[in-house]
Amino acid sequence: MTENIMYDQASGLRRMTQLTSTKVITVTGGKGGVGKTNITLNMAISMARQGKRVMVLDADLGLANVDVMLGLRAGRNLSHVLAGVCELEDIIIEGPYGVKIIPSASGTQNMAELTPAQHVGLIRAFSNLQHELDFFIVDTAAGISDMVLSFARAAQDVVIVVCDEPTSITDAYALMKILSREYDIQRFKIVANMVRSYREGRDLFIKLTRVTERFLDANLELAACIPLDDNVRQAVKRQKLVVEAFPHSPAALALNSLASKAMTWPLPHHPGGHLEFFVERLLVHKPRVMEAFIRE
Repeated sequence: MTENIMYDQASGLRRMTQLTSTKVITVTGGKGGVGKTNITLNMAISMARQGKRVMVLDADLGLANVDVMLGLRAGRNLSHVLAGVCELEDIIIEGPYGVKIIPSASGTQNMAELTPAQHVGLIRAFSNLQHELDFFIVDTAAGISDMVLSFARAAQDVVIVVCDEPTSITDAYALMKILSREYDIQRFKIVANMVRSYREGRDLFIKLTRVTERFLDANLELAACIPLDDNVRQAVKRQKLVVEAFPHSPAALALNSLASKAMTWPLPHHPGGHLEFFVERLLVHKPRVMEAFIRE
């Protein structure tokens, strides 16, 4: 029975990723308030404007805000899927330029504290998605919870958003340390956010690389330096994205450049990424999760 359930979940997600060469990108950062969601959504919209088929998963399960930032109204969200009220397909909403959004719940403590069995149930729900996608972008919660680590392990590219603050640098390093040492992830794309100049962003990247080079077997790449720009705040107040509201602003130009660069990131030569590996690795590394799933 266990083997059948593992096959059903993994094969279902494999069908999703085999419809097209879906690129899975996880945007994370360790610390809250560094601008992960803004980076995620502006990247997604910029990609969609260039003709790409994009889906965004709001994986901040307890403090979700993707739909709010876009000024969208989500009638149902992932909490309803976990409760068995509806299917995952039923909660998907459409954002600007056709970007598909999978909303999560906000202010719901039990969503932030899912049981292992619920983790499996959540990922199992993805097996029924039939969308043909070019990019699947995951906006994670802050911190180093099991769910954050799992979505990072599921991605082909892990984008670490960092600001020039000691706590942001420390938390970003802690996240990369766990992913590198415990899950053999060595490649990270660094986005220096809210910097006053490219030089400041480059210096921030150098600070991070000095620490990782000493203690980790990791390869860091400076993917973008996003300038501190009041237009970002003004766009958020309007429930718009800066690439839409102020397309010629410094931040919008940098974010468009990041999105264009991300579209050229090659698929890794070794197996990894893709959502089916999320399920398979979850089951391999946490056999108790499957036992709990079967009991329920």
